Amino acid sequence: MRSASTRSRSSSAANNITNTMTERYLIENIAVGVDDPDAEAIQAARRILRDLGAGDIERVKLHRKSLDARRRGNVRFVCSVFAECEMPVTISDDALARRGVKRRARFELSFTPGAEPMAHRPVIVGFGPAGMFAALTLCEYGYRPIVLERGGDVDERVRRVDTFFSGGELDPECNVQFGAGGAGTFSDGKLTCRIGDAASERVLETLVSLGAPEDILYKAKPHVGTDVLRAVVKNAERRIREGGGEVRFHSLASDVADSDLAVGGERLPFGALVVACGHSASDTYRELIASGYNVIAKVYSVGVRIEHLAADVNAAMHGELADRLPPAEYNFSERRGDRGVYTFCMCPGGVVTASSSECGTVVTNGMSFRARDGRNSNSAVCVSVLPRDFGASPEGAIAFRRELEERAFALGGSTYAAPAQTVGDFLAGLSGAKPTRVKPTYRGGDVRIADLRSLLPQFITEMLELGITSFGRRMKGFDAPDSILCGVESRTSAPVRIVRGEKRFAAGHDLVYPCGEGAGYAGGIVSAAVDGIRTAGAIIERFAPPASE
Repeated sequence: MRSASTRSRSSSAANNITNTMTERYLIENIAVGVDDPDAEAIQAARRILRDLGAGDIERVKLHRKSLDARRRGNVRFVCSVFAECEMPVTISDDALARRGVKRRARFELSFTPGAEPMAHRPVIVGFGPAGMFAALTLCEYGYRPIVLERGGDVDERVRRVDTFFSGGELDPECNVQFGAGGAGTFSDGKLTCRIGDAASERVLETLVSLGAPEDILYKAKPHVGTDVLRAVVKNAERRIREGGGEVRFHSLASDVADSDLAVGGERLPFGALVVACGHSASDTYRELIASGYNVIAKVYSVGVRIEHLAADVNAAMHGELADRLPPAEYNFSERRGDRGVYTFCMCPGGVVTASSSECGTVVTNGMSFRARDGRNSNSAVCVSVLPRDFGASPEGAIAFRRELEERAFALGGSTYAAPAQTVGDFLAGLSGAKPTRVKPTYRGGDVRIADLRSLLPQFITEMLELGITSFGRRMKGFDAPDSILCGVESRTSAPVRIVRGEKRFAAGHDLVYPCGEGAGYAGGIVSAAVDGIRTAGAIIERFAPPASE
């Protein structure tokens, strides 16, 4: 985070980013061998800049590193490098481009506090990525936010989740979905982001300052791992408290009025309210709908988790270099008309998680530790659910998801076991085959063999069949008969959107700011964090900091 001395910089009226031009260059498409150190790419960038007449080259760093395995005989890493020079290169941009070099301005994020009085401290509902980064940003500018999280802190949450994973009871207020860090705390910690917002760089830098590994700053597909994320979330909580904010756990917010809300039987006033409730807060959605907020249904996805042996995936993707390369990842998609089927949240060397947040439901997701060294790799295989599938209403969108989760619970024997089926049986329209080489990882193997076609609507099973078959042509073994499917994967994103205007507050509720993935405005850790920063920025640029209490 920036120091207080830099907070007074004026911001761009368009997007609150100031451009400070430096002699900064991006050198792209530097290919290095799979065993070559990162220093080889940096040295290659230095050579290119010297050839172009650059002066003293300083602050050189790897910007992006991605694996190019399209040609089995020529697997390599392709890198880009940032460098700053004391003397700028004087040749034209076209000439630079011919050498794979671009001039790049340095972006700094800055907000200017507004003049409207803030009657009370801002309140944030939810301590996932959106709420966390909204709170960090507000603290940076002296707004002292109060964060309300319905679940527990990291340590309590880990204990309760481990208990559930081991066959114990589900805590509907402290689980994989609810608690410190949001759903991302029990995930692979993927930080891939495609929104093209310069604030994404701020998110990654902040995560590193909170304890995430530095390689997330340059890897093309960065990930933190659930074990490391837990420490990052703890550090974020500590930083918010040190910045004058509060984080209150086991604090379920409800009954939102124009300037206060209910928490634990008392009314808490707010000067601005950030609703960053996460995509699983169905009760919050229902309350807002009943209170007259403009909540609309949106496209989301439902499907299953597929598990393969990690060694098989690595061999299929990396061939003879499998032992020398990072655990393999894949990303496939297919369309039929206006409906898509795609892989999502691929977890190399990970496990399938029991991700229910409501009693009497089964929900699956995926999780990897930093090392990604588990026996299996898994991913979701999901199908688009369109408004016409549930009557186009927000209530219908929420109910459609819940009904599938209840059906999965029943099909699993009503014990939180997940219904599972081999890929061979699913594609052949059979049922009954038991796992052989690929052992399910959900709750340590707590699955019940079932016919998933009896769980999911026909439009989903038809697209799953299309996708698995198609993806099997792209990756050897994706459709292997002994691979395992289990479900239901139903929390890929929010089923609804809480509508907000250009100034980011909800229509007719000018102190309420819907934010993040739960509000329907993000699709992952980084995009949710960026939305949190931008929402905090809108509050900062409107209001003056609240008076000390």
